Amino acid sequence: MTGESGPKQPARFVVVGIGADGWSGLSARARAALDEATTVYGSARQLDLVAEHLTADTVPWRSPMSEHLREVLCDSSAHGTIHVLASGDPMFHGIGSTIVRQVGRDRVTIVPAPSSVSLAAAELGWDLASTTIVSTVTAPASAVVPELGDGIRLLVLSRDGSTPAEIAELCRAHGYGWTTMRVLENLGAATQAVRTGLARSWDDRPCAPLNITALDCVGPSSSHCPGLPDEAYEHDGQLTKQTVRALSVSALAPAAGQLLWDVGAGAGSIGIEWLRCTRDGRAVAFEADRLRAAALRRNAEKLGVGHRLTLAGAVPEALAGAADPDAVFLGGGVDRDVLDTAWDALMPGGRIVGNAVAIETQHLFIDAQERYGGSLTRLSVERAAPLGRLTAWRPALPIVQWVAVKDDAAREDT
Repeated sequence: MTGESGPKQPARFVVVGIGADGWSGLSARARAALDEATTVYGSARQLDLVAEHLTADTVPWRSPMSEHLREVLCDSSAHGTIHVLASGDPMFHGIGSTIVRQVGRDRVTIVPAPSSVSLAAAELGWDLASTTIVSTVTAPASAVVPELGDGIRLLVLSRDGSTPAEIAELCRAHGYGWTTMRVLENLGAATQAVRTGLARSWDDRPCAPLNITALDCVGPSSSHCPGLPDEAYEHDGQLTKQTVRALSVSALAPAAGQLLWDVGAGAGSIGIEWLRCTRDGRAVAFEADRLRAAALRRNAEKLGVGHRLTLAGAVPEALAGAADPDAVFLGGGVDRDVLDTAWDALMPGGRIVGNAVAIETQHLFIDAQERYGGSLTRLSVERAAPLGRLTAWRPALPIVQWVAVKDDAAREDT
Protein backbone atom coordinates (compact mmCIF):
# COMPACT_ATOMS: atom_id res chain seq x y z
CA MET A 1 0.00 0.00 0.00
CA THR A 2 1.42 3.34 -1.07
CA GLY A 3 1.46 5.96 1.67
CA GLU A 4 0.07 9.38 0.92
CA SER A 5 2.20 12.39 1.63
CA GLY A 6 0.73 15.15 3.74
CA PRO A 7 -0.17 18.60 2.39
CA LYS A 8 2.75 20.65 1.18
CA GLN A 9 3.86 23.43 3.47
CA PRO A 10 3.75 27.01 2.11
CA ALA A 11 7.00 28.54 0.96
CA ARG A 12 9.49 29.96 3.41
CA PHE A 13 11.55 33.06 2.68
CA VAL A 14 15.18 33.81 3.46
CA VAL A 15 15.98 37.50 3.05
CA VAL A 16 19.68 38.23 2.70
CA GLY A 17 21.00 41.75 3.10
CA ILE A 18 23.75 42.78 0.70
CA GLY A 19 25.87 45.90 0.42
CA ALA A 20 27.36 47.65 -2.58
CA ASP A 21 30.55 45.60 -2.07
CA GLY A 22 28.68 42.45 -3.08
CA TRP A 23 29.86 38.93 -2.26
CA SER A 24 33.05 40.05 -0.57
CA GLY A 25 31.10 41.96 2.08
CA LEU A 26 28.71 39.14 2.95
CA SER A 27 29.01 37.35 6.28
CA ALA A 28 29.67 33.62 6.42
CA ARG A 29 26.04 33.10 7.38
CA ALA A 30 24.79 35.06 4.37
CA ARG A 31 27.09 33.15 1.98
CA ALA A 32 25.96 29.84 3.41
CA ALA A 33 22.31 30.82 2.94
CA LEU A 34 22.90 31.72 -0.72
CA ASP A 35 24.94 28.54 -1.30
CA GLU A 36 21.83 26.54 -0.35
CA ALA A 37 19.45 28.59 -2.50
CA THR A 38 17.54 27.18 -5.46
CA THR A 39 15.81 30.44 -6.48
CA VAL A 40 17.02 33.95 -5.69
CA TYR A 41 15.03 37.13 -6.34
CA GLY A 42 16.61 40.55 -6.38
CA SER A 43 17.20 43.68 -8.43
CA ALA A 44 19.33 43.24 -11.53
CA ARG A 45 22.09 45.24 -9.82
CA GLN A 46 22.05 43.04 -6.72
CA LEU A 47 22.00 39.80 -8.70
CA ASP A 48 24.97 40.98 -10.79
CA LEU A 49 26.98 41.43 -7.58
CA VAL A 50 26.70 37.73 -6.66
CA ALA A 51 25.84 35.95 -9.93
CA GLU A 52 29.21 34.24 -10.38
CA HIS A 53 28.97 32.71 -6.90
CA LEU A 54 25.45 31.29 -7.24
CA THR A 55 24.21 27.97 -8.57
CA ALA A 56 20.58 28.97 -8.00
CA ASP A 57 18.15 30.30 -10.56
CA THR A 58 18.11 34.10 -10.40
CA VAL A 59 14.99 36.18 -11.05
CA PRO A 60 15.26 39.97 -11.39
CA TRP A 61 12.31 41.99 -10.16
CA ARG A 62 9.96 43.30 -12.80
CA SER A 63 8.73 46.87 -12.65
CA PRO A 64 6.83 47.80 -10.63
CA MET A 65 8.65 45.68 -8.09
CA SER A 66 5.84 45.93 -5.53
CA GLU A 67 3.44 44.08 -7.83
CA HIS A 68 6.00 41.38 -8.68
CA LEU A 69 6.77 40.87 -4.99
CA ARG A 70 3.05 40.58 -4.22
CA GLU A 71 2.73 37.86 -6.87
CA VAL A 72 5.59 35.89 -5.32
CA LEU A 73 4.27 36.21 -1.78
CA CYS A 74 0.71 35.29 -2.76
CA ASP A 75 1.63 32.33 -5.00
CA SER A 76 -0.18 29.44 -3.31
CA SER A 77 1.65 26.90 -5.49
CA ALA A 78 5.09 27.98 -4.23
CA HIS A 79 6.79 25.59 -1.80
CA GLY A 80 10.26 25.05 -0.37
CA THR A 81 12.52 28.01 0.34
CA ILE A 82 12.72 31.21 -1.68
CA HIS A 83 15.70 33.52 -1.23
CA VAL A 84 15.46 37.28 -1.65
CA LEU A 85 18.27 39.83 -1.82
CA ALA A 86 17.78 43.12 0.01
CA SER A 87 19.84 46.28 0.31
CA GLY A 88 21.72 46.45 3.62
CA ASP A 89 19.49 45.69 6.59
CA PRO A 90 16.24 44.20 5.21
CA MET A 91 14.30 45.38 8.29
CA PHE A 92 15.31 49.04 7.95
CA HIS A 93 12.99 50.63 5.37
CA GLY A 94 13.52 47.37 3.50
CA ILE A 95 11.80 44.50 1.77
CA GLY A 96 12.16 42.26 4.83
CA SER A 97 9.52 44.23 6.71
CA THR A 98 7.12 43.93 3.78
CA ILE A 99 7.57 40.16 3.56
CA VAL A 100 7.10 39.64 7.31
CA ARG A 101 3.89 41.70 7.27
CA GLN A 102 2.54 39.68 4.36
CA VAL A 103 3.39 36.08 5.27
CA GLY A 104 4.11 36.24 9.02
CA ARG A 105 7.27 36.10 11.10
CA ASP A 106 7.34 32.28 11.31
CA ARG A 107 7.92 31.91 7.57
CA VAL A 108 10.78 34.38 7.24
CA THR A 109 14.48 34.26 8.11
CA ILE A 110 16.37 37.54 8.00
CA VAL A 111 20.13 37.67 7.41
CA PRO A 112 21.03 41.36 7.79
CA ALA A 113 23.99 43.36 6.55
CA PRO A 114 24.93 46.84 7.85
CA SER A 115 22.29 49.39 6.89
CA SER A 116 23.13 52.34 4.71
CA VAL A 117 22.68 54.68 7.67
CA SER A 118 25.12 52.63 9.75
CA LEU A 119 27.69 52.94 6.97
CA ALA A 120 26.98 56.67 6.66
CA ALA A 121 27.30 57.27 10.42
CA ALA A 122 30.60 55.39 10.45
CA GLU A 123 31.89 57.50 7.56
CA LEU A 124 30.77 60.78 9.13
CA GLY A 125 31.55 59.94 12.76
CA TRP A 126 27.96 60.74 13.72
CA ASP A 127 26.14 59.16 16.66
CA LEU A 128 23.08 57.42 15.20
CA ALA A 129 21.25 57.69 18.51
CA SER A 130 21.12 61.48 18.13
CA THR A 131 20.64 61.59 14.35
CA THR A 132 17.24 61.91 12.68
CA ILE A 133 16.56 59.56 9.78
CA VAL A 134 14.19 60.51 6.94
CA SER A 135 13.33 58.33 3.95
CA THR A 136 12.42 59.85 0.59
CA VAL A 137 12.32 56.41 -1.05
CA THR A 138 8.56 56.15 -0.56
CA ALA A 139 7.85 59.80 0.33
CA PRO A 140 8.56 63.08 -1.47
CA ALA A 141 11.68 65.09 -0.68
CA SER A 142 9.45 67.60 1.15
CA ALA A 143 9.16 65.04 3.99
CA VAL A 144 12.49 66.52 5.12
CA VAL A 145 10.93 69.93 5.87
CA PRO A 146 9.34 69.20 9.29
CA GLU A 147 12.63 67.74 10.52
CA LEU A 148 14.81 70.77 9.70
CA GLY A 149 16.04 72.72 12.70
CA ASP A 150 19.15 74.55 13.82
CA GLY A 151 21.75 72.09 15.10
CA ILE A 152 19.81 69.05 13.89
CA ARG A 153 21.67 66.31 12.03
CA LEU A 154 19.68 64.47 9.38
CA LEU A 155 20.45 61.43 7.28
CA VAL A 156 18.14 61.32 4.27
CA LEU A 157 17.65 58.11 2.30
CA SER A 158 17.55 59.39 -1.27
CA ARG A 159 15.14 58.12 -3.89
CA ASP A 160 17.67 58.62 -6.71
CA GLY A 161 20.49 60.85 -7.94
CA SER A 162 18.27 63.93 -8.20
CA THR A 163 17.16 63.88 -4.54
CA PRO A 164 20.12 65.87 -3.10
CA ALA A 165 19.37 68.79 -5.41
CA GLU A 166 15.72 68.75 -4.31
CA ILE A 167 16.81 68.75 -0.66
CA ALA A 168 19.16 71.68 -1.26
CA GLU A 169 16.32 73.66 -2.83
CA LEU A 170 14.06 72.91 0.16
CA CYS A 171 16.77 74.01 2.58
CA ARG A 172 17.16 77.31 0.74
CA ALA A 173 13.39 77.88 0.61
CA HIS A 174 12.98 77.37 4.36
CA GLY A 175 15.93 79.42 5.60
CA TYR A 176 18.56 76.69 5.89
CA GLY A 177 20.85 77.79 3.08
CA TRP A 178 23.96 77.67 5.31
CA THR A 179 23.37 74.00 6.08
CA THR A 180 26.35 71.77 5.28
CA MET A 181 25.36 68.96 2.91
CA ARG A 182 27.34 65.78 2.34
CA VAL A 183 26.19 63.27 -0.25
CA LEU A 184 27.64 59.82 0.34
CA GLU A 185 27.56 57.87 -2.90
CA ASN A 186 27.85 54.08 -3.36
CA LEU A 187 28.63 53.46 0.31
CA GLY A 188 30.80 50.38 0.81
CA ALA A 189 31.68 50.00 -2.87
CA ALA A 190 35.01 50.62 -4.55
CA THR A 191 33.39 53.67 -6.19
CA GLN A 192 32.36 55.22 -2.84
CA ALA A 193 32.61 59.01 -2.92
CA VAL A 194 31.52 61.99 -0.80
CA ARG A 195 30.39 65.35 -2.17
CA THR A 196 30.36 68.28 0.25
CA GLY A 197 28.94 71.78 0.00
CA LEU A 198 26.45 74.31 1.36
CA ALA A 199 22.77 74.09 0.50
CA ARG A 200 22.79 77.72 -0.67
CA SER A 201 25.37 76.99 -3.38
CA TRP A 202 24.83 73.28 -3.96
CA ASP A 203 25.94 71.95 -7.35
CA ASP A 204 22.73 70.54 -8.84
CA ARG A 205 24.45 67.95 -11.01
CA PRO A 206 22.89 64.49 -10.42
CA CYS A 207 24.64 62.27 -7.90
CA ALA A 208 25.04 58.50 -8.07
CA PRO A 209 21.62 56.79 -7.82
CA LEU A 210 22.71 55.04 -4.60
CA ASN A 211 23.29 57.84 -2.12
CA ILE A 212 22.49 59.19 1.32
CA THR A 213 22.30 62.92 1.98
CA ALA A 214 23.65 64.12 5.33
CA LEU A 215 22.50 67.52 6.59
CA ASP A 216 24.17 69.45 9.41
CA CYS A 217 21.42 72.04 9.76
CA VAL A 218 22.05 75.75 10.21
CA GLY A 219 19.02 78.03 10.30
CA PRO A 220 15.91 78.75 12.37
CA SER A 221 15.17 76.71 15.45
CA SER A 222 12.26 74.38 14.92
CA SER A 223 9.48 72.79 16.93
CA HIS A 224 6.69 70.34 16.19
CA CYS A 225 4.42 72.06 18.70
CA PRO A 226 1.22 73.47 17.15
CA GLY A 227 0.84 77.18 16.55
CA LEU A 228 2.70 78.13 13.39
CA PRO A 229 2.40 81.80 12.40
CA ASP A 230 -0.69 82.57 10.35
CA GLU A 231 1.64 83.79 7.62
CA ALA A 232 2.81 80.19 7.09
CA TYR A 233 -0.48 79.48 5.28
CA GLU A 234 -1.99 80.49 1.99
CA HIS A 235 -5.66 81.24 2.69
CA ASP A 236 -8.69 83.34 1.76
CA GLY A 237 -9.62 84.14 5.35
CA GLN A 238 -10.88 80.65 6.21
CA LEU A 239 -8.08 79.95 8.65
CA THR A 240 -8.12 78.89 12.31
CA LYS A 241 -5.91 81.57 13.81
CA GLN A 242 -2.65 80.78 15.58
CA THR A 243 -3.70 80.86 19.25
CA VAL A 244 -6.97 78.98 18.77
CA ARG A 245 -5.23 76.54 16.41
CA ALA A 246 -2.61 75.69 19.03
CA LEU A 247 -5.33 75.08 21.63
CA SER A 248 -7.40 73.01 19.18
CA VAL A 249 -4.59 70.72 18.06
CA SER A 250 -3.55 70.24 21.69
CA ALA A 251 -7.14 69.31 22.54
CA LEU A 252 -7.05 66.70 19.76
CA ALA A 253 -4.00 65.11 21.48
CA PRO A 254 -2.15 63.79 18.39
CA ALA A 255 -0.60 60.35 18.89
CA ALA A 256 1.51 58.03 16.75
CA GLY A 257 -0.23 56.09 14.00
CA GLN A 258 -3.59 57.85 14.31
CA LEU A 259 -5.99 59.12 11.65
CA LEU A 260 -7.64 62.55 11.83
CA TRP A 261 -10.75 63.79 10.06
CA ASP A 262 -10.48 67.55 9.45
CA VAL A 263 -14.07 68.49 8.55
CA GLY A 264 -14.50 71.84 6.83
CA ALA A 265 -10.74 72.11 6.54
CA GLY A 266 -10.41 75.53 4.87
CA ALA A 267 -6.68 76.22 4.55
CA GLY A 268 -5.91 72.91 6.28
CA SER A 269 -4.04 74.37 9.23
CA ILE A 270 -5.53 72.01 11.85
CA GLY A 271 -4.81 68.86 9.85
CA ILE A 272 -1.36 70.04 8.83
CA GLU A 273 -0.27 70.83 12.38
CA TRP A 274 -1.78 67.57 13.62
CA LEU A 275 0.47 65.78 11.10
CA ARG A 276 3.53 67.79 12.11
CA CYS A 277 3.07 66.54 15.70
CA THR A 278 3.73 62.91 14.72
CA ARG A 279 5.91 61.28 12.08
CA ASP A 280 3.38 58.65 11.00
CA GLY A 281 -0.03 60.20 11.59
CA ARG A 282 -2.49 60.56 8.70
CA ALA A 283 -5.27 63.00 7.98
CA VAL A 284 -8.28 63.26 5.70
CA ALA A 285 -9.25 66.85 4.93
CA PHE A 286 -12.85 67.44 3.86
CA GLU A 287 -13.20 70.65 1.86
CA ALA A 288 -15.93 71.34 -0.70
CA ASP A 289 -14.48 74.54 -2.20
CA ARG A 290 -12.16 73.70 -5.11
CA LEU A 291 -9.91 76.76 -4.74
CA ARG A 292 -9.54 76.26 -0.99
CA ALA A 293 -8.75 72.59 -1.52
CA ALA A 294 -6.00 73.52 -3.99
CA ALA A 295 -4.51 76.00 -1.50
CA LEU A 296 -4.78 73.37 1.24
CA ARG A 297 -2.79 70.93 -0.89
CA ARG A 298 -0.10 73.55 -1.52
CA ASN A 299 0.09 74.35 2.21
CA ALA A 300 0.50 70.68 3.12
CA GLU A 301 3.22 70.11 0.53
CA LYS A 302 5.10 73.29 1.48
CA LEU A 303 5.09 72.25 5.14
CA GLY A 304 6.25 68.71 4.37
CA VAL A 305 3.16 66.62 5.20
CA GLY A 306 1.37 66.41 1.86
CA HIS A 307 2.17 62.72 1.45
CA ARG A 308 0.26 61.92 4.65
CA LEU A 309 -2.82 64.00 3.87
CA THR A 310 -5.75 62.89 1.71
CA LEU A 311 -8.12 65.46 0.23
CA ALA A 312 -11.81 64.56 0.21
CA GLY A 313 -14.84 66.47 -0.98
CA ALA A 314 -17.97 67.86 0.59
CA VAL A 315 -19.61 66.50 3.70
CA PRO A 316 -21.66 64.52 4.48
CA GLU A 317 -21.24 62.58 1.20
CA ALA A 318 -17.45 62.22 1.42
CA LEU A 319 -17.56 60.95 5.00
CA ALA A 320 -18.96 57.60 3.92
CA GLY A 321 -15.85 56.67 1.95
CA ALA A 322 -13.26 57.54 4.62
CA ALA A 323 -11.65 55.15 7.09
CA ASP A 324 -12.87 55.43 10.68
CA PRO A 325 -10.91 58.16 12.48
CA ASP A 326 -9.09 58.24 15.82
CA ALA A 327 -9.77 61.96 16.09
CA VAL A 328 -12.16 64.45 14.48
CA PHE A 329 -11.97 68.21 14.13
CA LEU A 330 -15.22 69.98 13.24
CA GLY A 331 -14.65 73.34 11.60
CA GLY A 332 -16.81 74.87 8.88
CA GLY A 333 -19.97 73.48 7.29
CA VAL A 334 -21.08 71.35 10.26
CA ASP A 335 -24.70 70.44 10.97
CA ARG A 336 -26.26 67.83 13.24
CA ASP A 337 -26.13 65.08 10.59
CA VAL A 338 -22.43 65.68 9.94
CA LEU A 339 -21.66 65.79 13.67
CA ASP A 340 -23.55 62.56 14.39
CA THR A 341 -21.97 60.78 11.41
CA ALA A 342 -18.52 61.80 12.61
CA TRP A 343 -19.29 60.71 16.17
CA ASP A 344 -20.57 57.32 15.01
CA ALA A 345 -17.44 56.78 12.89
CA LEU A 346 -15.04 57.85 15.66
CA MET A 347 -13.10 54.96 17.15
CA PRO A 348 -13.73 54.11 20.83
CA GLY A 349 -11.45 56.26 22.97
CA GLY A 350 -11.15 58.78 20.13
CA ARG A 351 -11.39 62.53 20.60
CA ILE A 352 -13.63 65.04 18.86
CA VAL A 353 -13.09 68.80 18.92
CA GLY A 354 -15.44 71.37 17.45
CA ASN A 355 -14.97 75.12 17.14
CA ALA A 356 -17.94 77.42 16.62
CA VAL A 357 -18.14 81.17 15.95
CA ALA A 358 -21.74 81.40 14.73
CA ILE A 359 -24.43 81.20 17.42
CA GLU A 360 -26.26 78.48 15.51
CA THR A 361 -23.17 76.25 15.47
CA GLN A 362 -22.53 77.04 19.14
CA HIS A 363 -26.03 75.75 19.93
CA LEU A 364 -25.21 72.61 17.90
CA PHE A 365 -22.19 71.93 20.11
CA ILE A 366 -24.10 72.72 23.31
CA ASP A 367 -26.65 70.11 22.24
CA ALA A 368 -23.85 67.66 21.40
CA GLN A 369 -22.35 68.12 24.85
CA GLU A 370 -25.71 67.26 26.41
CA ARG A 371 -26.02 64.10 24.28
CA TYR A 372 -22.44 62.85 24.14
CA GLY A 373 -20.74 64.48 27.08
CA GLY A 374 -17.43 66.29 27.08
CA SER A 375 -16.63 69.89 27.94
CA LEU A 376 -17.51 73.32 26.58
CA THR A 377 -15.07 76.22 26.67
CA ARG A 378 -15.52 79.78 25.44
CA LEU A 379 -12.30 81.18 24.02
CA SER A 380 -11.72 84.92 23.70
CA VAL A 381 -8.46 86.25 22.28
CA GLU A 382 -7.38 89.89 22.12
CA ARG A 383 -4.32 91.24 20.34
CA ALA A 384 -2.59 94.58 20.73
CA ALA A 385 -3.03 96.76 17.63
CA PRO A 386 -2.57 100.44 16.71
CA LEU A 387 -5.28 102.91 17.76
CA GLY A 388 -4.23 106.12 16.11
CA ARG A 389 -0.85 106.92 17.65
CA LEU A 390 -1.56 104.66 20.62
CA THR A 391 -2.20 100.94 21.11
CA ALA A 392 -5.38 99.12 22.11
CA TRP A 393 -6.62 95.59 22.50
CA ARG A 394 -8.50 94.27 19.46
CA PRO A 395 -10.77 91.32 20.36
CA ALA A 396 -11.33 88.50 17.89
CA LEU A 397 -14.74 86.87 17.65
CA PRO A 398 -15.21 84.52 20.60
CA ILE A 399 -15.22 80.77 19.92
CA VAL A 400 -17.10 78.03 21.71
CA GLN A 401 -15.06 74.83 21.73
CA TRP A 402 -16.55 71.41 22.41
CA VAL A 403 -14.18 68.57 23.35
CA ALA A 404 -15.31 64.99 23.98
CA VAL A 405 -13.79 61.53 24.24
CA LYS A 406 -15.94 58.73 22.86
CA ASP A 407 -17.08 56.04 25.24
CA ASP A 408 -19.51 53.69 23.49
CA ALA A 409 -21.07 52.60 26.78
CA ALA A 410 -22.02 56.16 27.59
CA ARG A 411 -23.39 57.05 24.15
CA GLU A 412 -27.04 58.07 24.15
CA ASP A 413 -29.07 56.49 21.34
CA THR A 414 -30.55 59.11 19.11
